[in-house]
Amino acid sequence: MYIKNEKGITLMALVITAIVLLILAGIGINYGSDTIKKATLEELRTNMLLVEAKAKEYVEEANFKMGISPDDNKKAEVRKEVYEDEAKLQPASGISAPSGIPVNDCYVMTEDTMNLWGLQDIKLDEGESYLIKFDDTNLTVEIYNTKGYDGHYSLTDIDKLEV
Repeated sequence: MYIKNEKGITLMALVITAIVLLILAGIGINYGSDTIKKATLEELRTNMLLVEAKAKEYVEEANFKMGISPDDNKKAEVRKEVYEDEAKLQPASGISAPSGIPVNDCYVMTEDTMNLWGLQDIKLDEGESYLIKFDDTNLTVEIYNTKGYDGHYSLTDIDKLEV
């Protein structure tokens, strides 16, 4: 009797190898997509925090210029002077934004604003804007992004997210 000296891989070994590779690929793809989601969220959060830090400077300046117990005319005058003239913001009333953003109470950042504030490295997608809602009384600001992340548009909401 003559015994063949077979070399190569059996069909069973090939199937098992393919299954193991598919499992590893699935794990890698899942991990990769999670990493991309985290990076996207962190980039948005970081950009919003940068905008918030700069906006707080202007809300404090406006509050200082308004003085104690300003009337509505003085408030409107100072808001225009500080937010529109100095900070180069525009009222956001004409901006198309998701329903969760109080557009009529916000200012939109223009390209001039981003350059003035030193935020020219923040890149915006088509139709994306940063909106700022100032609260002169409490010296706070809320930052909104019209693109948002997973249905969340304000910095307060995005800070609560965990991916």
